[in-house]
Amino acid sequence: MTRRKPPAIAITADFAAGDAQTEPTLFLAERYYRAIEKLGALPVVLPPLATAAALRQALDRFDGLIISGGGFDIHPSYYGEKPIRQLGAIKAQRTEFELDIAAAALKKDLPLLGICGGEQALNVVLGGSLYQDIAAQVANAGEHQQSAKKTRGGHRVRIADGTRLRAIVKRSSLEVNTTHHQAVHRLGKGLIADAVANDGIIEGIESTNHTFVLGVQWHPEVLAPRRQGHRRIIEAFIAACR
Repeated sequence: MTRRKPPAIAITADFAAGDAQTEPTLFLAERYYRAIEKLGALPVVLPPLATAAALRQALDRFDGLIISGGGFDIHPSYYGEKPIRQLGAIKAQRTEFELDIAAAALKKDLPLLGICGGEQALNVVLGGSLYQDIAAQVANAGEHQQSAKKTRGGHRVRIADGTRLRAIVKRSSLEVNTTHHQAVHRLGKGLIADAVANDGIIEGIESTNHTFVLGVQWHPEVLAPRRQGHRRIIEAFIAACR
């Protein structure tokens, strides 16, 4: 019997531009590729690619795509707004690349998982907008920058009935580990909110127009080894990639 090859999953890398003393550098937190590897898939770290042809050729070689998180904001010009004072650091090259490759993956209907900032990129590429800063723009919002609780979870989200996410995690709520000051505001085309925090902030989105497109504002790759609900998210994505 021929043994089935594990699906190859591309994960977008972070990028440091460098300066006079240091050369440009790619990097990715180990938790992303370990979570994929431990659940039976082949992770491949994906650098920013400069041309549309390179994007197409890359996606032809992969069975799925993860847009990873990072400590930066998407410039509001991508969703037709001017920046406010609370806007954080911008990484133009990474943003351009992730929006381009997300658009290409969506056109190809490749299984796609957006994590943290990756969820925000999914929403923007489909025509949605973001809160540039939750604290400044949402009255009575809870605390979402909970990086100190990333390894155990800090607040709960409600999982909407009838959604793909509800079918995956098999429960009506989930404790999540979020570390973000931006969030989905106006939903992009074909997207629905499948997870919402108690303060009304959208924490999860999914596409109704694609085979498997899921975005989560938290970090399931951190909790997957110990929390079944989070592990099921990674497992369902890998299953779609097969």
